[in-house]
Amino acid sequence: MKALITGASSGIGLSFAKYLSSLGYDLILVARRKERLEKIQQELKTNIKIICLDLSTSENCKELYNKVKKDKIDILINNAGFGDFGNFEETDLDKDLQMINVNINAVHILTKLFLKDMLKNNNGYILNVGSAASFAPGPLMATYYSTKSYVLRLSESISSELKHKNSNVKISVLCPGPVDTEFNDVAHVNFSFKPLTSDYVAKYAIDKMFKGKTIIIPGFLMKFNRFFSKILPDAFAAKIVYNNQRRKKKLGETLHG
Repeated sequence: MKALITGASSGIGLSFAKYLSSLGYDLILVARRKERLEKIQQELKTNIKIICLDLSTSENCKELYNKVKKDKIDILINNAGFGDFGNFEETDLDKDLQMINVNINAVHILTKLFLKDMLKNNNGYILNVGSAASFAPGPLMATYYSTKSYVLRLSESISSELKHKNSNVKISVLCPGPVDTEFNDVAHVNFSFKPLTSDYVAKYAIDKMFKGKTIIIPGFLMKFNRFFSKILPDAFAAKIVYNNQRRKKKLGETLHG
């Protein structure tokens, strides 16, 4: 049994690796930071292959697939991604485009390439990491929220197609709220309430994935938020998100200033 995890050097990606290794899975771990991957390789007990690659280009995503296509990948976890904070016109354009490339293009390319192989074998799991941000407009984090909305809709659409095929291949999308990872440092925000641990989220997601759950939402609070996101008008939801994001930024300034 073998799983491939992108963004595996820290946070939820690392927690995915630890949990799947404990279940007996050999792993292919992909990230940019070689030293961290080597440390993980030494700590985990199953066979670990590491690949240092930046997935912000289509060429590198295709290169990754070509490197491992002869392996039988039972689980693909598209976890690599990041966010940024600020008014849309003020955020850095190059960082926006890199975010779109990692959060959308890489997920799209890898999902398509590995899905074809899984369909030939009529077996396999794909877990795409979205966010609670997938469910609402995202003022002050417009690009990030939009990328995660894409991940959600892509995964839902493919899941429907697979069900109509009566395929044994399953695709899920993980939509957590705040998780205690490096994400907030990269995005320049701080959470306004206590986040879940990455180990809890990873185990919850994998367990639900194996049960065939399409949309996976860990934590009661995020399930509650998801319920209300379905009935609130988008304009009202956007106001709530805007005010919440401003509080995050103010908290960050208080903590780091």
